[in-house]
Amino acid sequence: MTVQLLPSSVDSALRAALLDSRQRWRDFIDMAADFAWETDGEGRLTFVHPDPALGWPAADLLGRPAEDLLAEVATGRPAFSPFRPNAQGRGVRAWLRRADGELHCLSFAAVPLFDAAGRVSGARGVARDVTEEERRSASLAAGLRRQAMIDAILHEARTEILARDMLRAAVRALLPSLGATGAAVVAERGGALAVVVQDGEGLDGLMAHALRAASNLRSRAWTETGPEGRPLLAVPARQPGGECGLLLVWRALAGRAWDEEERQLVTAAGDFIGLILAQDTMQAEMLRQARTDPLTGLLNRRAFLEELERRLDRLTRERRPGALLFVDLDNLKQVNDRMGHDAGDTAIRSAAELLRAAVRPTDLVARLGGDEFAIWLDGADTAVAVARAERLVADAPLALAHAAPPDVTLSLSVGIAVRIANDESVGHLMMRADTAMYAVKRDGKAGWSVAP
Repeated sequence: MTVQLLPSSVDSALRAALLDSRQRWRDFIDMAADFAWETDGEGRLTFVHPDPALGWPAADLLGRPAEDLLAEVATGRPAFSPFRPNAQGRGVRAWLRRADGELHCLSFAAVPLFDAAGRVSGARGVARDVTEEERRSASLAAGLRRQAMIDAILHEARTEILARDMLRAAVRALLPSLGATGAAVVAERGGALAVVVQDGEGLDGLMAHALRAASNLRSRAWTETGPEGRPLLAVPARQPGGECGLLLVWRALAGRAWDEEERQLVTAAGDFIGLILAQDTMQAEMLRQARTDPLTGLLNRRAFLEELERRLDRLTRERRPGALLFVDLDNLKQVNDRMGHDAGDTAIRSAAELLRAAVRPTDLVARLGGDEFAIWLDGADTAVAVARAERLVADAPLALAHAAPPDVTLSLSVGIAVRIANDESVGHLMMRADTAMYAVKRDGKAGWSVAP
């Protein structure tokens, strides 16, 4: 039996099949993609799905260039456009800007559309939101790169013993990891910021920029283009005790700017270098204490002799003179016996201040022990040494009067040995100065004598 459908019935069946096909297509798109689109030959959007798409109402997107949705990527380079495919492709990723301004990464599958003449008349595609996947991958890559950089620093620094050498090795390891031409660690030394270690040229022109920003570096990284277009990156190098140094890294003239990932890398390195910097600070303090007399803050005997050896070697090469003064604080025993050792310590500290004020920054002052001191005058001849001794002897009674009973006079006995022969040793020079000082003590104290 043959059944003939009326034309209206055929039309209804075709319409139903078409609607069913379209709904099926929409269901597939909804399940497989977060964004579907078509563009015309000019790159304008002619179809978007869903509505709203990326937070934009469809009416706001239709007729608009698809590239308007593209965002600048983190590196600052224009994003590649997935809306103009040359051939069928998939897996192309691009960052798009949503209606609320937030950036999302989408993975595109797209095909070009052709007209009857075979010319490209637009494109059609779908996209899947892979923002979280992209961020996890970027975070993993950044973590691996950070670990590789720390491993490189550890590899360079682990063979060193002194913290200062560790810092030098760490700074040296940073350069290839970051594509930098120089790096330095800056920290407070002697009440002012100073360069602790440096590797590479170019810091002189950047130092003023870094110091100007130092007060803002307690909690964040800081970048600036220095003189002649040299990109500078500075981060805090925090020490466990709360002190904060700086880690400076810079690139060549007109070099590439620092991106966010590199800022995070250098920040991580700054935290690690801060630990080494704390160790360097501790070692420097231990060295200072080992070389310093705890009561007066002057050099101790060992440090004085070591430094004097170096000074004599230099003066020998330069064929210049120098003078050694042995200074004894007269009548200290009477102060200790009558007023106690605290008063005696005050007298010793006062004598140390008197000696320190009487010399130049290039000279040396030391407490050899008890009530004995030593002064080394760089480049001084007999006349200069005698003038300095006369001044000390004359100033001592008044300068030290506050530290003694009224009927006890604290004075200084000074023995002078001027080094003229280039082959005279430290031991022989000290013996002559000591002999001259004791000659003054035998003659009644409070005077000076030049060793023959």
